[in-house]
Amino acid sequence: MPDTSPPSEDPAIQSARAALAAQMARLTPGNGLHLPPALPDLMLFRSDRLEGKVCAVYEPCVALVVQGRKRVVVGGDTLVYDEGRYFVTSLEVPAMATLLEASPERPYLALVLRLDLRQIASLVLGGEVPPATGPQHEGRAMATGAVTQPLLDACSRLLDLLERPEDIPVLGPLVQREILYRLLTGEVGTRLRQVAAVGSQGQQVARAIAWLKQHYTAPLRVEQLAREVRMSVSSFHHHFKAMTALSPLQYQKVLRLAEARRLMLLEHLDAATAAYRVGYESPSQFGREYSRQYGAPPGRDISALRARGEEEVRALGS
Repeated sequence: MPDTSPPSEDPAIQSARAALAAQMARLTPGNGLHLPPALPDLMLFRSDRLEGKVCAVYEPCVALVVQGRKRVVVGGDTLVYDEGRYFVTSLEVPAMATLLEASPERPYLALVLRLDLRQIASLVLGGEVPPATGPQHEGRAMATGAVTQPLLDACSRLLDLLERPEDIPVLGPLVQREILYRLLTGEVGTRLRQVAAVGSQGQQVARAIAWLKQHYTAPLRVEQLAREVRMSVSSFHHHFKAMTALSPLQYQKVLRLAEARRLMLLEHLDAATAAYRVGYESPSQFGREYSRQYGAPPGRDISALRARGEEEVRALGS
């Protein structure tokens, strides 16, 4: 296996990553998404080919690539993460993801762990992590951070538990807590703290996103949503876009399009029925916005997705 690590990288980090990649290869015998039942917050992904653009709504999570490279586009922002940088988001964000490096000889391997914001708040409010030392200004909910050996070691211990499932009830929560600690004390720590802090604008934006997910089919009145989260309209609009890179209306549109795509792909609805189901009144408007979002009209896009095969379709819909 060729060594693609930066020449200046610490050999200990290279060694820890290689060991983690070997674990991942054993635990992901085939392409696609692997969901270990014993650790429901953990997702493992493997792909030996470049698959084009995939649209998805990212839950609060950390994504650690141990082989390969990936690009995520959110609104007008582009983030690239790879073996040296992990990706984290503290809010649910709709994004367009593209694999940049993957091959049969060196498959893309990534570990994704859902983040529990209540646990993050508990660590911060309980004084169990040092005070933040980086910039405290408001930033995007999505960011990348430098991979460290302690983070790699903690992720390796989490995968070790899959081979000792009897230890998971006791040790699983401890290892996941350590991973949260490593993130909070790393360079993305501020992004996580700004959502976990009680009464913060980040927490108010998180509440707005939860509301949008429940009511995305209804016409959106930004004034009503601002009142719902107890913010002025101008402040709400500013903070929402500052953290998600999207306006509330743009966010709702992406949610609608993603759900319509799921309905067509997995429930075999036609485009017009899916459009009405998610709140569109005009099928032609739906078609135009769908093409802008996914790069092809609904019929052609869904046919291309189905051509990828049943396994990949299930992964896209999960």
